[in-house]
Amino acid sequence: MVTSVFESSKIDRFSLPDEKGHFGQYGGMYVPETLMTALYELEKVYRSSKDDPSYKDELNYYLAEFAGRSTPLYFAERLTDHVGGAKIYLKREDLLHTGAHKINNVLGQIILAKKMGKKRVIAETGAGQHGVATAAGAARFGMKCVIYMGAVDMERQALNVFRMRLCGAEVVSVEAGQKTLKEAINEAMRDWVTNVKNTHYILGSALGAHPYPMMVRDFHRIIGQETKEQILEKEGRLPDELIACVGGGSNAIGMFFDFLEDESVKLTGIEAGGTEITCGNHAARFEGGKLGVLQGCKTYILQDHDGQINLTHSISAGLDYAAIGPEHAYYRDRGRINYGYATDSEALEAFQQVSKLEGIIPALESSHALAFAIKRAADLSKDQILVVNLSGRGDKDVEQVEKILTNV
Repeated sequence: MVTSVFESSKIDRFSLPDEKGHFGQYGGMYVPETLMTALYELEKVYRSSKDDPSYKDELNYYLAEFAGRSTPLYFAERLTDHVGGAKIYLKREDLLHTGAHKINNVLGQIILAKKMGKKRVIAETGAGQHGVATAAGAARFGMKCVIYMGAVDMERQALNVFRMRLCGAEVVSVEAGQKTLKEAINEAMRDWVTNVKNTHYILGSALGAHPYPMMVRDFHRIIGQETKEQILEKEGRLPDELIACVGGGSNAIGMFFDFLEDESVKLTGIEAGGTEITCGNHAARFEGGKLGVLQGCKTYILQDHDGQINLTHSISAGLDYAAIGPEHAYYRDRGRINYGYATDSEALEAFQQVSKLEGIIPALESSHALAFAIKRAADLSKDQILVVNLSGRGDKDVEQVEKILTNV
């Protein structure tokens, strides 16, 4: 955990990233020259669109009418009583259309793709939720859609693969390397280089080359904006702590961003601790990672002494990526966002506990944040408040969890 003191007067969240896409030493645009024109075009279109009333009206329409915003801030009363400590609230992104927060970013980007005249969209996916959201968005806007997914992830997320195909997407199995998210991103980038004139790459998390970390953060800011308004209405004050799982980091930075200058609110991101914190058995980048460049940006990466990317592991397909979003690395250095991890077994226990006590089946990704929140709440007084971003629902994970529990 980071123990440095946060000084709000030194943080101007709206100044980040800088004009070259950097968050301090992190971020940037580390891509082949053939993609630079596409990235510059995307940044120009995004910056001109984000304050355009017609673009905002269209996006807000689809966020409400297609995705189902706003999402509730739910008081988990039985879970709170069971833990016996702080109040636990859940930000219910799991209730969005397609089952997770991912649809916020997809709608923002697919409307940009339409403005740029792109008729084809591609995406990568690990847990499948970003793939499903992209496939659904492409169907709504009549675009061709190709989703790249590691073969291992396709097997453990078979339901989401079928959902993508039902929406008309082509799902390409990636057989290279570890056959998970990193390899899926590699294939998506190869596709984009080849088809950049008619294709937009809807990157699914707050990572990659500029302007993606900025754009994805901005499209998910609505999570934190709603949370702040809702908790003030329900409790009359801000929460003591916000907790979210962190793979690439989109749901977390989206929730945290509008609280960065609120010194009273602790911000905690939870990575995948896997089976243990040893090489190849986890995906906690701040537990053994180091500075490097991967798939478009400079950030914390799990890598060996020669710069080769380490194998990763997590029970959740959406958290086993070797790098973390650059904005997370920046705020970790500043001491503003703290990072911890939950193990596979802890996430599995939280998955079952929340299902039994609240009748809400959380995604395994979100279960990492829930596991940490349950432990945290037990150590706090009953007048304190925790808010957990329930970033996705666990329908996609029930078959995998059943197999694990049956084999225990």
